[in-house]
Amino acid sequence: MSPRQDRPGGTRAPSRSQRMRSAARLYAVQALFQMEASGAALEKVQREFEDFRFGATIDENELNEGDIPHFRALLAGAVAWQARIDQMTDRALVDRWPLGRIDPTLRALFRAAGAELIELGTPPRVVITEFVDVARAFFPEGREPALVNAVLDHMARETRPEAFA
Repeated sequence: MSPRQDRPGGTRAPSRSQRMRSAARLYAVQALFQMEASGAALEKVQREFEDFRFGATIDENELNEGDIPHFRALLAGAVAWQARIDQMTDRALVDRWPLGRIDPTLRALFRAAGAELIELGTPPRVVITEFVDVARAFFPEGREPALVNAVLDHMARETRPEAFA
């Protein structure tokens, strides 16, 4: 079966470019987390990921190649729009859970997803689905993917209401 052929259940396997964008989203969340945790500058972390993580082999596991322009756009957008994205995230979270109380991985994820919603023109439902998948990668047994789905749905409706009309 070729990569674009239907899989069982009638779904299509993602193309190489779709897989690379998905990897770029995961790497962007990791990079934003690293920037927050270490206080490192955008350019330093971006260069580290592009030079040493995209397609690298670690412990005999080959990491996916990422879509570098998409990765860069997510990082730049998350930094440029951080205040707006954080405000949208706060409005979507329950009052008892302000942004500062949530896991830093989730903060990084909301910032990357917010950047994609604001800047990149990706259909909101694609952004939500992709970042819920990223949440599952980080929290495979937790309730976080459901939280991510709810928060991103709220953010998407606020940012791009025309997509839900």
